[in-house]
Amino acid sequence: MFGGKSYILKGSLSLALIILILLVITLPVTEKYPPRISLIEVKKCNVAKGKWVEDRKRPLYSGFECKQWLSTIFSCRVMGRPDFSFEGYRWQPEGCNMPEFDRVNFLRRMQNKTIAFIGDSLGREQFQSLMCMATGGKERPEVQNVGWEYGLVKPKGAPRPDGWAYRFPTTNTTILFYWSSTLTDLVPMNNTNPPHLVAMHLDRPPAFIKNYLHRFHVLILNTGHHWSRGEIEEHHWVMHVNGTRVQGGYLKEVGNAKDFTIHRLVKWLDAQIRLHPRLKAFFTTISPRHQKCNNTVPLSRGRKITGDGGSLDTIVESAVNGTKVKILDITALSELRDEAHIAGSKLKPKKVSNVTSTPTINDCLHWCLPGIPDTWNELLIAQL
Repeated sequence: MFGGKSYILKGSLSLALIILILLVITLPVTEKYPPRISLIEVKKCNVAKGKWVEDRKRPLYSGFECKQWLSTIFSCRVMGRPDFSFEGYRWQPEGCNMPEFDRVNFLRRMQNKTIAFIGDSLGREQFQSLMCMATGGKERPEVQNVGWEYGLVKPKGAPRPDGWAYRFPTTNTTILFYWSSTLTDLVPMNNTNPPHLVAMHLDRPPAFIKNYLHRFHVLILNTGHHWSRGEIEEHHWVMHVNGTRVQGGYLKEVGNAKDFTIHRLVKWLDAQIRLHPRLKAFFTTISPRHQKCNNTVPLSRGRKITGDGGSLDTIVESAVNGTKVKILDITALSELRDEAHIAGSKLKPKKVSNVTSTPTINDCLHWCLPGIPDTWNELLIAQL
């Protein structure tokens, strides 16, 4: 008799459990807070298409506390920006779900691996973002500065080194950044009188990449905003191809030179990946420069990127097409977020003075951190 009651009780519990599970998985999902599950369909999903949604768990780290890794000028809370509504959004891809970032799990996945960001100041922001994400935005005295292993030491008289490299000893994970604004090989020319000219080899990757590629497991490249006639003349760069100075023709136009360089670099890197099959390489599309970014209302430019169209950065898209180099397409989704730039922050005076007000930064290119570059890293991690 007791056995019969037990059987009935177990059957009732099982039925109740099934009903409960069905109720949970069929509950309506709100627009603001869709579910966060693992990204199991990433290979079938274009993560560049989707929408920005509100997320109460944002930001991923504190802009006040991540001082060990984050440049002050990018930390908008430290710089005194008055509003932070832009921090409360995450990117939701269309047709699949982004994995929720977990720093412990991330470091475990990246055990014994080296992640290298090589590019300009936007790449540096992405590097600093990942350092803040991986440390939880906290001081981590156990994280080792290993820049010397890559020649990343501050030269005498220089304001900063050419990059940084840090290692998490518990998982032997290294994250580094190297400054190469045009991703070309820059070699001083043999001229003793000023201005001191520099050969800008459009068809050669930076020497840093060639020297250390065998140590990288994940490589993220970016370039774009330093390709201008004024920038080239200011640095006394002289464009070369096949070891010969570019005198005129197609490559004399800076835009064409950038296109040529990106295609040549990707072609070279694609060949290297076949020799280093453990390497995963990404090329980040250009970060948008908003002409005006005094707006403080999130998503006033819209929240969705839909359709079957390609990337807004057609140069990078065409370069990686058919290669093993993957595109990290951040342009369109970042274009919607004009309110998340560092514009509106205050430049703190270096010493006390009688000046009662501090000038406001008018920068519509770089981003506040925490902010949009965190999303770029989430897209990257989802594709690793």
